[in-house]
Amino acid sequence: MAESSKTYDPKTVEPKWYQRWIDNRDFEADANSSKRPFSIVMPPPNITGVLTLGHVLNNAIQDILARRARMQGFEVLWLPGMDHAGIGTQTAVEKWLRKNEGITRHDLGRERFLKRVLEWQDKHGGIIIQQLKRLGCSADWSRQRYTFDDDYVRAVERIFVELFKKDLIYRGRRMINWDPAAQTALSDEEVINKPQKGNLYYVRYEIVDQPGKFLEVATTRPETIMADTGVAVHPKDKRYADFVGKEVWRPLRREKIPVVADEAIDPEFGTGVLKVTPAHDKVDFEVGQRHKLSVIDVLHPDGKINCPAVPELDGLDRFEARKRAAELLQDRYLLSKTDQYENNVGFSDRSEVPIEPRLSEQWFLRYPKTKEALAVVKKHLIRFFPKHWEKVYAQWLKNIQDWCISRQVWWGHRIPAWYRGGKTRVQIKSPGEGWKQDEDTLDTWFSSWLWAYETMDPKTRTKFYPTSVLVTGPDIIFFWVARMIIAGLELKPGKSGKIEDNIPFHDVFFTGIIRDKQGRKMSKSLGNSPDPLELIDKYGADGLRFGLMRIAPSGQDIRFDEKQIEEGRNFATKLWNVARFRQMHGPTQIAPDKLDRFNRSSFGTLSIYAVEVLARLNETIDAVEKAYHDYEFNTVAQRLYDFIWSDYCDWFVEAAKIDIFSEDESKKKSALAVMDYVLSAIVRLLHPFMPHITEELWSLLGLGKDSIQFAPLPKKITLKGINLPTKRRAAARVYDVVQKARNLRVEAGTPSNKKIRVFIDSTDKAVSSQLETIARLTNAEAVVIRKSMRKRTDESRAALYSWYSSTGWRPSEQYGYSGYSGYSGAGMVTVQSAGVDKSAERERLDKEIAKVEEELRTVETKLSNKSFVDRAPKAVVEEHRQRRANFAEQVRKLKEARDKLD
Repeated sequence: MAESSKTYDPKTVEPKWYQRWIDNRDFEADANSSKRPFSIVMPPPNITGVLTLGHVLNNAIQDILARRARMQGFEVLWLPGMDHAGIGTQTAVEKWLRKNEGITRHDLGRERFLKRVLEWQDKHGGIIIQQLKRLGCSADWSRQRYTFDDDYVRAVERIFVELFKKDLIYRGRRMINWDPAAQTALSDEEVINKPQKGNLYYVRYEIVDQPGKFLEVATTRPETIMADTGVAVHPKDKRYADFVGKEVWRPLRREKIPVVADEAIDPEFGTGVLKVTPAHDKVDFEVGQRHKLSVIDVLHPDGKINCPAVPELDGLDRFEARKRAAELLQDRYLLSKTDQYENNVGFSDRSEVPIEPRLSEQWFLRYPKTKEALAVVKKHLIRFFPKHWEKVYAQWLKNIQDWCISRQVWWGHRIPAWYRGGKTRVQIKSPGEGWKQDEDTLDTWFSSWLWAYETMDPKTRTKFYPTSVLVTGPDIIFFWVARMIIAGLELKPGKSGKIEDNIPFHDVFFTGIIRDKQGRKMSKSLGNSPDPLELIDKYGADGLRFGLMRIAPSGQDIRFDEKQIEEGRNFATKLWNVARFRQMHGPTQIAPDKLDRFNRSSFGTLSIYAVEVLARLNETIDAVEKAYHDYEFNTVAQRLYDFIWSDYCDWFVEAAKIDIFSEDESKKKSALAVMDYVLSAIVRLLHPFMPHITEELWSLLGLGKDSIQFAPLPKKITLKGINLPTKRRAAARVYDVVQKARNLRVEAGTPSNKKIRVFIDSTDKAVSSQLETIARLTNAEAVVIRKSMRKRTDESRAALYSWYSSTGWRPSEQYGYSGYSGYSGAGMVTVQSAGVDKSAERERLDKEIAKVEEELRTVETKLSNKSFVDRAPKAVVEEHRQRRANFAEQVRKLKEARDKLD
């Protein structure tokens, strides 16, 4: 057994073990294994992405699940990969070209631009994979996939052709969401509505056959008036009934346009009159279709105005044109007023600019299997954690719209459609000479929705599909989660046609969003997003992982505080120190091959502290198991933290030092055996969260022959032949006395390194038999049990005074001591130290007396209620009577302690 260093250094330990795991191929999955399968596919990060705290959270959870499954005896596949990120990557390369070479992709042309993207990818891509390895991720890197792998590209094209033949994919001219910055179509899911402050402009439309009379229209977009082809009112709006069928003059680019009646109009909005602009609004388009209104597009793809007939606006940016249009209307006395107004505006999720509704020729997909996709979640063939996301998922599926899958970008999977002379063919290879392939590419999510199974070869898929769990963010529940479910149900990649064999995963865990202490989302622009690699350098990967998981409540947003990561590092140091203490006392008492065959008799005679820590370990194992079942990772982390730091380190180890340093070899051996058993359980329970330090301690302490990754998780130990309740109550009373003495020390302002004297008024044999342990745990130079000074004989009092004198104490004549007092479950505890402030102590005792008297009054009120005494179970009534007696005794002793101060 090698000797551990005095301090824990993650910079030495973490790289060493990670490289050893890679060299030993510990993370590689075997599709031929007879073990039960457990599989996760990694949500593929963007090829040009870098590690963020969001990635840390998501991948740490996946790693925890994968490592735990290995310890449970599963054959584990955690399949990693990357996404080509069509719009994001193209935008990054274009930005670089404009900044460094002053050119655009159009200057280079498609082929030369794509070559530059590949060069960019080779230089900047894949950085995040190396960063995930620094985090300790145990993914099967030998199976790493990419959405631009040749096989994957062919699969995407094949599925497009297959769905086209099923009439699920079609091409049509429809209203879509247009991103003027990226100059591409977007799906509805890629549009984020944000509240924006702007203006509501009241514009006057003159009635053609009634000069000087106007209909007033309220609009937020006067820059699109040139595209108006009608105005509309609600058919039941009596204010405008006489104007339906008439014509009005369009204010800018003056032309006659009709007044129509349509139920889509909200009479309560503005004036109740809507300007109908079919080319630039989805609702307007539908109104226009119903009333056969013409469609006029007055925007260029980049969002600039395209209307030579109004030269004052032609070529202006859309937002600049809005201001100028208002000025023109004002100049012509056609703008009656302007009000401030806040409304929701759709923003591109990709480029973060306001989108433009636009009529465009695009490829669309009719979602298949939507009813089945609803059913598998409703019936819990697929379970969502937290459960409330089921409603969000269901609402989207019930209101689903066809998916616009074509994108006007060059970096992506090119649509396998070919054109010649008005004819269209959908196939992977060119039909021949003269056929030209579609210039558009597919939405990145169209490739990603195949990720759960198309990343696997047939043998791997047979073993590991459906996958066990997906860990992702709720922001892509529609983009990705729902679509993967639909893809699995429609394309049936499983080993049979059964629904349960074709769902992509059994469980979905949605992580929360990491925010700063003020509740703001992390972003580079705000400067509130720490670099995870710097945190790893500072606190270690294990410290970062554990600290972050401890503050990550299930599915809720996380308030990040670096102090929590520091606590993760401190926790690692605590574990290291307590393991090092054990190592100082010789080799472990447990042979590695007998770890899980240990039983009650293996420990010899157990102290009450050993019984307590083993019972607490059993409780921790149960709590951890339940928390894992419910995907409550912060609960797992907190339970392990509390057990390891408090129950084991602060209580058991400190109490066990009496036996470890004693001359009684049987007691020493028993204490060390318990210490070894609990330590072996601790490092195994903790391994999924803190893989590096636990592997190091497993090796240094000689707890196992092989890697801890494949060691079985600890099981509860059966403590036969022990009166467990009695032993635990005894330990609890001792710990209660110690805790009360420690609290009194703090209240007295006595430094922890200064010796104190402790009096305990108690007849409790468990407490009186553990004075040496109490003295050690309270750092007391002496601990004295006093049954009752009032019952002492003159002879016993004289003997006690003699003892006081020999220790330098100066007792009062009546009671023999003075100090800070408080009530514990075992009796009154008094701590004596130099310089007791009697006034402050009296005030403190008065507050404690008042608190206990209030508790006593509450119980007495209940017992004075005849209905309660007659109807409540006898055991409950008896419990309340016992509580009354206990509170009365506490009050008596507290008052007695207060009176001693006089």
